[in-house]
Amino acid sequence: MKLTLAFLQLVRWPNLLFIIITQLLFYYCIISPSLPADYFQSPYALHAWVLYLLIVASVCIAAGGYIINDYFDINIDQVNKPEKRVVEKSIKRRTAILLHLFFTLAGIAISFYISLQTNFIIVLANIGCAALLWFYSTTFKKKLLSGNIIISALTAWTIIVLYFAVNPLYHIRHFQSYEMQTAMKTIFKFAVLYAGFAFIISLIREVVKDMEDMVGDARYGCKTMPIVWGVQATKVFAAVWLVVLIGAIAIVQFYVLHSGWWWSALYSLLLLVGPLLWLLNQLYKAQNSKDFHAISKSIKLIMLVGILSMLILRFYL
Repeated sequence: MKLTLAFLQLVRWPNLLFIIITQLLFYYCIISPSLPADYFQSPYALHAWVLYLLIVASVCIAAGGYIINDYFDINIDQVNKPEKRVVEKSIKRRTAILLHLFFTLAGIAISFYISLQTNFIIVLANIGCAALLWFYSTTFKKKLLSGNIIISALTAWTIIVLYFAVNPLYHIRHFQSYEMQTAMKTIFKFAVLYAGFAFIISLIREVVKDMEDMVGDARYGCKTMPIVWGVQATKVFAAVWLVVLIGAIAIVQFYVLHSGWWWSALYSLLLLVGPLLWLLNQLYKAQNSKDFHAISKSIKLIMLVGILSMLILRFYL
């Protein structure tokens, strides 16, 4: 039991659950309602079992990434979060690297099979994701901003990948009816909106986590933003992106209201814009690692609230 709990902690099971929820909601609340009825009767439709395999592949690659990150972060974690350390404390390093290889290769193998059913963009991109997670853990995590951008882009990819999986226009040239093209434009629009939200809020959270982990990172030669620029400049960077995100959500609501989607607008303004404004104030007042940890947890909750907004959109599509 203790080993099982350690394994779940190693693979960050709440984050994996978040990926599952995000991809399921985006398919069943955005993609499925947008598609014409004849799509589901066509031989080119994305079957449920292919969708679930795609989710499994995403989870496997992410789990492999979390494992290899902890594998290379043993020394840093001894300083930043000794109580949460798993590798060498509960799971041996050799076991960790084998688990990383298993999950990563399993994710790539499943992606290859999915690509045979859809298109090869998915397996190529997922191989790229696995490679980026490796180099993030070994190199980019210690660099200024590059590691933050990589993780944010990979977070956005969990949504974008579904657009490529469901779009037959990429590989079935004759399946280009007006209804299908309109549906794909709608799906692409929402994919960009949610992926953009995921990218920006993940970037903010990664920068906040760098401020939280500054002591251990500095001790082992990392060149993260708060170490290179200082905490105050990093807070300004995060605040600017918070303002950009708040502004983008507010602007989108004008179009949402124009479409008569009142409940969606109310949800976004009360449960996203409001908390983000509060978060901006908390960031201004933050002084120590404990404060930044609390902000990081709040951002994660706001991310979940943003993803759950798909449930409301389901009734308008």
